[in-house]
Amino acid sequence: MSQWLNQPREELFEFFGDATNLEKITPNLLSFKVVTPRPIEMKPGTLIDYKLKVRGIPIRWRTLIATWDRPEKFTDEQLKGPYKRWHHTHIFTEENGGTRCDDIVEYAPPGGPLAPLINKLVVQKDVEKIFMHRAKVLEEMFGGEP
Repeated sequence: MSQWLNQPREELFEFFGDATNLEKITPNLLSFKVVTPRPIEMKPGTLIDYKLKVRGIPIRWRTLIATWDRPEKFTDEQLKGPYKRWHHTHIFTEENGGTRCDDIVEYAPPGGPLAPLINKLVVQKDVEKIFMHRAKVLEEMFGGEP
């Protein structure tokens, strides 16, 4: 996913670099909460714990900040959570007086041999809805491209 926002790269990197801001941009139906004590120092090796609900089922999620390259990009990886694999790279590029924010998400749902079917019927749609909600909230907060 790619989205242009009308804010300087450094300010957007700071916003995304504060894990507690995930609560602001995640759909309410997930009941997403950061449970790691604050302040959270973001750097390679930082662990962040969350609570959320996926289709009403309580889940604990732990991510590792695998890379931290201020103000260009960072990567979080799931160590424990709802996916078999989750690898999310956030890239921030100065563009047209604002910032293009690119999300590269590689994930695999659980389910063994049924994982492709589970992904097609449920998980992919859920992930897309989460990112669509997030894009809408970010545009409202920071202004987007007309």
